Amino acid sequence: MSISIQTNVTSLIAQNNLRINTDFQSQTIQRLTSGYRINSSGDDAAGLAVANKYRSDTAELTQGVRNANDAIGTFQTIDSGLNNISQIVDRLKTLATQSASSTFAGNRGTLDNEFQSLVSEITRQASNINLNTGGKNNTNLVTYIGGGSNATNAQVSVDLSGANNAVDASGLGVNLTSVAGGGSGLATNVVRLDDSAVSFLAGGSQAYNFHLTDTTGNNLDVTATVAGGSGGLNGTQVISSLNNSLQAYGITASIGSNGQVSFGGSTAFDVKVAAASAGLATATTNASTINTGNFNLNASLVAVVGTAEAFTVQNAGKSYNVSLDSTTGATQASALTALNTQLAGSGISAIKGLATGDIQLQSSNTFSVVETALPGTSGGLFTAVGSQAVTGASAAASSTGNAIAALASLNAAVTSIGSIQGRVGAGENKLSYAVNLAQSQIANFSAAQSRIRDADTAAEAANLTKAQVLQQSSIAALAQANSAPQAILSLLKG
Repeated sequence: MSISIQTNVTSLIAQNNLRINTDFQSQTIQRLTSGYRINSSGDDAAGLAVANKYRSDTAELTQGVRNANDAIGTFQTIDSGLNNISQIVDRLKTLATQSASSTFAGNRGTLDNEFQSLVSEITRQASNINLNTGGKNNTNLVTYIGGGSNATNAQVSVDLSGANNAVDASGLGVNLTSVAGGGSGLATNVVRLDDSAVSFLAGGSQAYNFHLTDTTGNNLDVTATVAGGSGGLNGTQVISSLNNSLQAYGITASIGSNGQVSFGGSTAFDVKVAAASAGLATATTNASTINTGNFNLNASLVAVVGTAEAFTVQNAGKSYNVSLDSTTGATQASALTALNTQLAGSGISAIKGLATGDIQLQSSNTFSVVETALPGTSGGLFTAVGSQAVTGASAAASSTGNAIAALASLNAAVTSIGSIQGRVGAGENKLSYAVNLAQSQIANFSAAQSRIRDADTAAEAANLTKAQVLQQSSIAALAQANSAPQAILSLLKG
């Protein structure tokens, strides 16, 4: 290379290397002080795009973990509420089982008071955990966690929607249940006995006329008279007076769910109410009833003429061939005697019907009647050959019917609560597994981002030493290069 005063190429080369080494040192210092290998897009544009994606996914998953933990907390609250409601149902079953026993000697009304208060408490607690019908949690609960290839895979859903997943009294089907003693209400009666501030039969009395059978099958006419005395009676006292007269016959009076007098028991009976001499405990315009807690069949006897009428009575245990001829079927009294004699041991009783000449067949168990032969000339209980319509028993009309029906509803409620608890528990587990995966993804995405974006401190420390040595060497060399043109002056000395 020629020596030139105009252009110091060696100096230019030294200057360029000094610039490169200074940039290298600056970049190294920036990486060491920031902790990142990539501090600008120019450092690694492709790597930065990948690292940003990992960082974005990590941010999404981090919030998703918070969402999942919040959802787990919600499900744990629901789960605790379900456990408490389940314990209330246990108490309801205890009360219903107590009332369902026909030998229970206590007051079923007292049992029902607690029962109804607990039914209301179920609804209140279901509302508090928002799992009542239409409540905030009575829906498909979706928690967004992230980390999936699409929105569906990024979500965890627990379906608690619909009436079957509501745990208020209505959703569990126990809102209309009762353990109060059942009974048959009197037709056309409108007098309520459930207001303790009202007095009945002040200065008067009222008769309740029963047709029934005793334990040996004898027909009895029993009158239970309630006298109010000068001051009258409250509703509870009216019922107590009736029960004092009727307890010997297996009939129980009570205040029904409508507040009116009702009668129950397994005894076959019907009852008509007479007018009160003063005041009213029961309205009397056609106020009457049969024991609807029994299976019953009503027939109107017409005196048998000619050959005998024949029919078969079938219960769960046996068939009974019954007949009424012109003697036994001549009058209501003779027919009742003949029927009870032929049905002895069947549990089926014949009593006087509410209308003149009517005969009631009643039993606490199901039975059927088939007419096999009509009277030769005329009359009889039934007017056509074949099956006769037997009216089924009303569960609500027996002393234990309401409680037995309540037990069936409560058993279904227990199953329903168990199913909902299963869904809630499965939801908690799903969310826990989702959190585990999200935490694993956060760790892996963070590690992947670190490998791309973070600086290798050891390497950069070595590079800093290298850059410092190179920079110092470049400065020293530049000084030499800058002084090189002075050698030309030696050529000019004479």
